[in-house]
Amino acid sequence: MTRYEIKNILEIGVMLSSERDLDKLLARVLDCVMDLARCDAGTLYLLEGDALAFQLMRNRSREIGTLPPVPLDREHVCALSFLDGRTISIDDVYESRECDFSGTLRYDALTGYRTRSMLVVPMIGREGEKLGVIQLINALDDSGAAVPFPADMTLVLESVASQAAITILNARYIEEIRELFHSFVRVMSTAIGELTPYNASHTRHMAEYCGRFLDYLNESAGYERFDAGRREELITSVWLHDVGKLVTPLEVMNKAGRLRPEQHDALFHRLEVIRLRGEIDRLEGRVTAEELSALIADTRAAEASIDEIDAADALDGPQLARVEELARRVYTGSDGAVLPWLTEEEHRMLSIRGGNLSPEEREIMNQHVVATDKLLSQIHFTEGLSHVRQWAASHHELLNGQGYPRHLQGDQIPEEVRILTILDIFDALVASDRPYKKGKPVPVALAILKDMAAQGRLDSELLEQFIASRCWETKGETTR
Repeated sequence: MTRYEIKNILEIGVMLSSERDLDKLLARVLDCVMDLARCDAGTLYLLEGDALAFQLMRNRSREIGTLPPVPLDREHVCALSFLDGRTISIDDVYESRECDFSGTLRYDALTGYRTRSMLVVPMIGREGEKLGVIQLINALDDSGAAVPFPADMTLVLESVASQAAITILNARYIEEIRELFHSFVRVMSTAIGELTPYNASHTRHMAEYCGRFLDYLNESAGYERFDAGRREELITSVWLHDVGKLVTPLEVMNKAGRLRPEQHDALFHRLEVIRLRGEIDRLEGRVTAEELSALIADTRAAEASIDEIDAADALDGPQLARVEELARRVYTGSDGAVLPWLTEEEHRMLSIRGGNLSPEEREIMNQHVVATDKLLSQIHFTEGLSHVRQWAASHHELLNGQGYPRHLQGDQIPEEVRILTILDIFDALVASDRPYKKGKPVPVALAILKDMAAQGRLDSELLEQFIASRCWETKGETTR
C-alpha cells in the first residue's frame, strides 16, 4: 500500500469521526472510497423498507441521473452483497455469470459507457446491522484504462465501509435523539394550547414566522447569518418560551374580560334580584308601575354597559364615568340594608383602563417567564442548545429596561431574544383566537411595533427587517 493510500485511509477515519451531517457524511464517504480505490464511478445505497434505496452517485467521466431502488433479490449484485454480508469483486461484468447484469448492459448500450470491473462492499455495523452497500465501478490504472480492482484493496474498503456504517448509525441515533427531544418540546407546547384557548396557535405561528424570518435574514445578508445550529437553538426557544404558563392559574390565564366568570354571573344575578325586588315593591304598593319600568330599564342598560366595558380593549372617559355612575347606585336588601349595585372588587375590575387584568393578576401572569426559567432549569440542554433557557425566559425583556423579569437593557439582550420578542408581540397583536380581544389588522400591529421601537423598547433595525420579510405570510397569502 502506498503512502498516499495510507494517508487517505487516515483522513477518512478523521472525517468519519468528525462529520455529523448525514448527507454530507455519505457524500464524503463515497468520494473518499472512490479516491482510495481509484475508480471512475461509485454508488451508495441504504436500506429503506424492502429495497436498497439510491442515495447518491459519482461518475467522473460523465453525468448520470438518479437510479431506481434495488429489490432485495439475489439476482442483483448489490442485493446479493447486502443479503450475504460479503464483498463481491467482478473483473468484467460482461463475462460474469454470478448475477443478472442485463440492466447494466442495457444502460451501457444506451449511453455508450463501458462497465467493466465492479466492487460491491456491504456496510455492516458492529452489532451486525446491515445498512446498505457501496458499489464501485471501473478501477483505473495509471493510463486511465478500466482494470480489475486489486485484491489487496478489498480488505481496506471493507474496513472503511465498516467504519462508515458505525458512523452512519451514530448519526442516525443522534438524529433520533434530537427528534425525540423536539417531539417532547412540541408536546409541551401542545399541552399549553390545551390549557388555554388563546395559546393554541400562538407558539406554532411564532415558530413558522421565525423560520421564514431567519431564511430572509440569511438571504438578505448574502451569507449564513444564522447557521443550522443557531437556527435550531432559536426555534427551540420559540417553542419553549411559554412553557411557564403550564403553572399559571387558569382563572388568570383564561380570563376573557375584566370580570372573572363567577364575578360576572354574581353581578348579573344581583341585577336580576334588584328587578325581582322591584316587582315585589310594585305588588306591595311601595313603587309605581312607572318607577318599576324605569328600574327594569336601568338594570338592563347597566347589563349592556357592563358587557361593553368588560370586553373593551381600553376604556375611554365616558366608559370610566359610566362605571363610577353604576358604583354609586344602591338598592335595599331583604333585611332593609342599603347595598351597592357593584361590590368594591367589581368596581375595581371594571375600572381597569387597559387590558383585562388587575395589577395583581398582571403580576401573576408576568411570573410565567420566571416559571419558564425554573422549568427549563431542570432540562440538561446539549451544548448546541445551551442558550435556550436564557432566550426563552427573556422574551419579555425590552431594550429600555422596562421589560421583565430582570429588566435587562441594551446589549444585555441578545439578538435572538430581540427577534423572539418582536415575534411574540406581533402574534399577540394579530391573533384572532384570544377570548379577551379581537385581532388587530397587520398594518395596525406593525404601527404599534414601530411606535415601540421609536420609544426604544424594540430593536428598530430588526423590526425593519421583520417588516420587509413579511414572514407572517405564507406563499400566496395576502396581508390581513
